[in-house]
Parts: sequence; C-alpha cells; structure tokens
Amino acid sequence: MDPKDLLATPPALPSLPRAVALLSAELAAPAPRLRRLAQLFATDPQLAAQLLREANAPLYQLPGRIGGIAEALVVVAPARLQSLVAAARRGGGARAVPGIDLAQFWRYSLETARMARALAAMVRYSPSHAYAAGLVHALGLCVIHLRAPQQAAALQVRCAPLAPERAFEEQAAWGLNHAQVTAALARQWHWPAALADGLAQMHQPLQGAASEPLAGLLHLAVWRARAGLAALGERELAVSFPAETALALGLDIDMVLQQEPIDWSQPGMQAEAH
Repeated sequence: MDPKDLLATPPALPSLPRAVALLSAELAAPAPRLRRLAQLFATDPQLAAQLLREANAPLYQLPGRIGGIAEALVVVAPARLQSLVAAARRGGGARAVPGIDLAQFWRYSLETARMARALAAMVRYSPSHAYAAGLVHALGLCVIHLRAPQQAAALQVRCAPLAPERAFEEQAAWGLNHAQVTAALARQWHWPAALADGLAQMHQPLQGAASEPLAGLLHLAVWRARAGLAALGERELAVSFPAETALALGLDIDMVLQQEPIDWSQPGMQAEAH
C-alpha cells in the first residue's frame, strides 16, 4: 500500500451533517461570527482539513504557516468558506465509509483533539495546532477504507478501526499506518511541516534523531481516547500507558488521566471545540 496511490485523486471524505448545516446557517448571516465559525469548523475533521488546505494554498502566500483553525479563518475569504461548506452540503464527500461507524469516528476525533489541546497546554506547545492535528489525524483511516476497502476489510477481521493496536496491525500488514496517510495529505496540501511530521511520527514518537513534540502529544491523546472507547480498566490503563513518551514530555499518567473523558455511552454527545 502506497500513500501516493491512495491519494492519486483527491479523496472525497465524509463531513458531519450537523456541522455542515450549522455552518451553512452561520455563513448565511449578514455578519458571521468568527468565534462561532471556529467552534463549528473545529467539530468536523474533514471541514477542518479543507479549511487548513485552503489557508495554506499559494493564493494566500502563506503555505506551510497556518496550523490552527482560528488563524485559518482569519486568512480565508468568506466566499471561499461558503464554497467549502457548500461542497460538503451538496454531497462532495462520502456519505458512508465501509467498515467505519462514522458517528463513533467523529466523536473519537473530537476526543483526541480535546486531549491533544489539553496536553499541549501543559507542555507549552500550541494548543490550537495540537487540537487541529488531533482532530484530523485519523482521516487517513477513512482514505484507506475508501480507497482499499478489501485490504481494510481483511484487517478488520482481527482488529477494529479504532482499536488501540490498530496502527501497529496496519504497519505489520501494509508497511504504513493511517496517520502516515494523513501526514501525506498534510504535505500534499502544504500544511506546516511540524503538523505533517507530528502526524507521520505519532505512533512511534521516540524514533528518529529529531523527534517532533507534537508526535508525542498525539500519541498520548490517541492512547487516552482509544482507551476510553475500549473502556479499559484501571489495571489495563496502567499497563498500556506510554510512559516513555510521557516522560519525554515531562508528563505522567495522572496528568494525562486527569482530563475528563467523553462519556461513550451517550451516542448523541457533541463536544464543544474552540
């Protein structure tokens, strides 16, 4: 499996219908509220990714410099925002992804983003960049399931898409994992190098001579989100905790676990994002 093949044509990724509807209404107002727009874009991985893609396009002469949702909204013209949302409203993205529960996927992405932001604040990394990276990190999972559904289905027999060990099963089976596919998207769309590198390294954040701090933050955020989804008990949390990664960032298990997790038993829950 090669990211170049997976991304040879722009992937039509799914958007959260509620986010699309609320953004459409806000952008139709005489004076759309920037804070409200930021909140809404920050609830949807696909729309956030498209926003970052647009903000880093050559048109705005800032390629590789815009890594947060709020700063992207300052750059992108309102007419282009309307075009992005209109494309999603018209069905420009997939309505379903084989093998993925999209409601669960969206909630998991929000949880990872929220955790990444909270941990970033503890280590003086940009919370807005960490949030954006956490929100979009699993888009590569959708790309794989859409572009290579047979391979994805074969792997899913032994490992669910959001299982804690999924990235390592992908690496063993295909020689790459879904976060590396997202990283390839990030590079293709001219996102900041730190975001792309953090995504590429997040499942093995301590490897390489120049480890990107964002990779460690994402690694911990993903561990926390997937542990919550899997309803791991106290002992399982302690055994599976990525202690070396946390130590490298000056964190410990109590600091990571003190963030209140999503209640996965509430299917209609929506997290507020900034």
